Amino acid sequence: MGDLLTRIVELKRERLAEAKHRLPEAELCSRTLPRVTNHPFEAALRRDGINIIAEVKRRSPSRGLIREDFKPVNIARNYDAAGAAAISILTEQDSFGGSLADLRAIRAVTSRPLLRKDFIFDRYQLYESLEAGADAVLLIAAILDDDLFSTLLETAYGLGLDVLVEIHDREEANRVLRHDVRILGVNNRNLRSFETTLETSIALAPELPDSCILVSESGIRTHADIERLRSAGFRAVLVGEELMRAEDERAALMELIGG
Repeated sequence: MGDLLTRIVELKRERLAEAKHRLPEAELCSRTLPRVTNHPFEAALRRDGINIIAEVKRRSPSRGLIREDFKPVNIARNYDAAGAAAISILTEQDSFGGSLADLRAIRAVTSRPLLRKDFIFDRYQLYESLEAGADAVLLIAAILDDDLFSTLLETAYGLGLDVLVEIHDREEANRVLRHDVRILGVNNRNLRSFETTLETSIALAPELPDSCILVSESGIRTHADIERLRSAGFRAVLVGEELMRAEDERAALMELIGG
């Protein structure tokens, strides 16, 4: 695990301990019920055409502040109006400036499937996600050993949550694909150098199973990028910074979809 990723996870453990102190797991569980749905996140990514998971993100550790005038509800409404397949909300506080409050507020104004994007390594976070209104969660292979990954994956499915499993290379792909992975995301950002290239997705695609919905993440800037990834077998893409840096994220998203 890269040094930055290690620091983010360590801070997240401290935040999680505080959350458990404020609201014990038993009480949190009593507030949530397994969601009975037709898996709206997964279904949204199976649609014909261009499926974009549009991301709500204030800042990142590699880029710093991305969006100064950050109004997550307005951003989500614009994504909804522009035709996003789903909306990703970064809820990590220290490095990305997000919160579960952003997720709750966005849930109140859209029926689009919502992905909680965070550093998840404890089942408590799955209950948090469900209670806040998420339809899906992100599980990052790089921060989870096999046993914990399997436990979190099955727990999420049991709660009615879809799971976007994120990998960065062949080794991680081989490890997670021993399990019941249904949506597989390839992050094009190198965790050590933070360089981003679509070639990461393009190179891995032929080795990934047709049974998984493939999602390419990071570094997607143009409609041509999306068409290239679709030709390689990706059913969806996750786009954050390109939209967050745009003066009009609705117009930017429509341009990515329509070309």
